[in-house]
Amino acid sequence: MQEPAITEELIAAHGLTADEYQRILEIIGREPSFTELGIFSAMWNEHCSYKSSKKWLRTLPTTGPQVICGPGENAGVVDIGDGQALVFKMESHNHPSYIEPYQGAATGVGGILRDVFTMGARPIAAMNALSFGMPDHPKTRSIVHGVVEGVGGYGNAFGVPTVGGEVRFHPSYNGNCLVNAFAAGLADADAIFYSAASGVGMPVVYLGAKTGRDGVGGATMASAEFDETIEEKRPTVQVGDPFTEKRLMEACLELMATGAVISIQDMGAAGLTCSAVEMGDKGGLGIRLQLDDVPQREARMSAYEMMLSESQERMLMVLRPEKEGEARAVFEKWDLDFAIVGETIEEDRFLILHGNDVKADLPLSRLASSAPEYDRPWEESAAPPALAPVPAIAAMDGLRALIGSPNHAAKQWVFEQYDTQVMGDTARRPGLGAGIVRVHGTGKAIAFTSDVTPRYCRANPERGGAQAVAEAYRNLVSTGATPLAATDNLNFGNPEKPGIMGQFVGCIRGIGAACEALDMPIVSGNVSLYNETDGTGILPTPTIGAVGLIASPGDAIGSRPEAGDIALLLGGMPAHLGQSALLWEMFGREDGEAPEVDLAAERAHGDFVLAGRAHIRAATDLSDGGLALAAFELAEAGQTGVTLDMAGTAALFGEDQGRYLLAADEAGAAALQEAAAAAGVPLMAVGHFGGDDIVMGGERAAAAELFALYRSAFAAALA
Repeated sequence: MQEPAITEELIAAHGLTADEYQRILEIIGREPSFTELGIFSAMWNEHCSYKSSKKWLRTLPTTGPQVICGPGENAGVVDIGDGQALVFKMESHNHPSYIEPYQGAATGVGGILRDVFTMGARPIAAMNALSFGMPDHPKTRSIVHGVVEGVGGYGNAFGVPTVGGEVRFHPSYNGNCLVNAFAAGLADADAIFYSAASGVGMPVVYLGAKTGRDGVGGATMASAEFDETIEEKRPTVQVGDPFTEKRLMEACLELMATGAVISIQDMGAAGLTCSAVEMGDKGGLGIRLQLDDVPQREARMSAYEMMLSESQERMLMVLRPEKEGEARAVFEKWDLDFAIVGETIEEDRFLILHGNDVKADLPLSRLASSAPEYDRPWEESAAPPALAPVPAIAAMDGLRALIGSPNHAAKQWVFEQYDTQVMGDTARRPGLGAGIVRVHGTGKAIAFTSDVTPRYCRANPERGGAQAVAEAYRNLVSTGATPLAATDNLNFGNPEKPGIMGQFVGCIRGIGAACEALDMPIVSGNVSLYNETDGTGILPTPTIGAVGLIASPGDAIGSRPEAGDIALLLGGMPAHLGQSALLWEMFGREDGEAPEVDLAAERAHGDFVLAGRAHIRAATDLSDGGLALAAFELAEAGQTGVTLDMAGTAALFGEDQGRYLLAADEAGAAALQEAAAAAGVPLMAVGHFGGDDIVMGGERAAAAELFALYRSAFAAALA
């Protein structure tokens, strides 16, 4: 086909600025071909190059004795003992999920699963963190239904349990939902597979499904704001096939066991371009590709289309040539394509041939290492409006406002569409704090959580970033797990606006400080910017996915109190109502400062819970909704009533940080109080579990009635 002329309009359509195009001209010394322009666009867009965020990401703590592999590979890897490793990552599929909710969410799940099994790990758990516009917005219901069905449709068919996540609604997401997908897998610690190519003249092998035109330009689309042309972007959304992905995983894991794999990389954003460039660049090698040999499912595909297609369920591998026959047999057995499409070369070249024509001939290392890196102007976020007087609120009115809101109601409408028990090792399903999966054949288990409070991040980005990490830490500790490490999914608006960039910088500062203090390094992650529609950005939403280790069954803390248990508040009396869930749900207010995060206290309180877990029957951290919501949720989990001795709006609904609610029998409560006095941590009895009523603030309501509201409100909001 006749390739289009390179014009200013075409350059802009590829997301490249005039300065960036000038840089391309300087690198290659000539005008690029159409295919070369597409390759530069793919490698230099925000989604692949992290050009606005690299400077700040480098400040995050990424190492520790538990870390086997930090950021830079497909996923992070941590040691869980006994020669085993946990491989995990979280990443976004926000823009595709708004344009085409089912396929956008489904392929988000597929992509994160590939990141995990590319490293040689068999996936054991998935989570998702979902942010939607308001339920009464005309698009929200269809987006929620499509996204949840897409997550379940792919994960269920693939066969991985979804064990946790979160769902929120806020007007800032009306034009730009967030779909953050997490996956984790198990591998032998000495059998991790990496993406760096090695050896000259090694075969470059295409694996998996055939290449089509779906997803062409997807990475570039994901690095741009939305506007009224959003529907025109529908062709850039990929289409997934979970059954093919399941076969691809089995074939890859079988192939890895043969010793045939030198390096392997999944084809995610920017498809064949990004996977080939990353493998070559990490290995200090060039790559030559012959596109005639690429398996194609559509006729007359151009080089541009093949290089930028984001068709799903595909891998690229550098193969030991003597193992070709054995490797091919594995993929033929699983009825998947296996095609040698090129080779590694000594020169620093990315050479793309199609027929007898050279479609691209570029210095490979410059595609990655010379990608623009910006130190964007940024400004500190303005202080939020001072907290206005809070009207007197009856305790039960406040509680009903929270549990009757889709933000804080039970989410079984969502997670009951997911297979949470497949593989038979799920020890705690969604809905009870962090999820737990047993490490098959051992006494160990892994706890999983994802957390962020966006309204805190807007009010005070540094506090909000730290709080996201601290809440994830508390959720792990509440299960009895020792926190190990985290992955981040940093969702923000347009970084070219100094105010938005300031939110990003502040959140990174807070995340870094908290990860350092809580010994929870960031080992993988994703940045999603330009989450804006018609110039209106989302709330800053730096989602933290975290994992912890329960070394033996006796270390686990339950989630269901029993009648007669004492309710113990660890962390002192609450008072902070600024930016609280109560203010938003009752009055639509988002005023006041975000709560302070005392990282030394967070660590001390977490250590106390872990040291005293033998005496604790159930535990939960205090976050949204404060003591009142935490006590209600524990009571609902145990299907029992609860009586709190506390009164007052701030005491019941304040969202001061570093706090836990513990349930213990009388002997356990006495032991914990004695230990708290010795350790110098604040612990006080605030009530007890049991009976048929919820009692707080001197008011009483039937537990059964409130449980029914809590269980029905989410579905009612989306009916």
